[in-house]
Amino acid sequence: MIRAEAPFSADRNGYHITWESIPAWVCTQCGEAFFEDNEVNHIQTALQQVDRETQAFSLKAA
Repeated sequence: MIRAEAPFSADRNGYHITWESIPAWVCTQCGEAFFEDNEVNHIQTALQQVDRETQAFSLKAA
């Protein structure tokens, strides 16, 4: 494992969200990325914000 950067993507409420380079531990043999708690928390916070905003938009559109 080496400290490097890796992409991460998620599909939420009809949106595809991609981060191109998040700090991670990356396996030198297979390339699999492992994110530490701090990075996971930031990702979750961003996704929760997207959830809130898309829900608010859906309510306004209804």
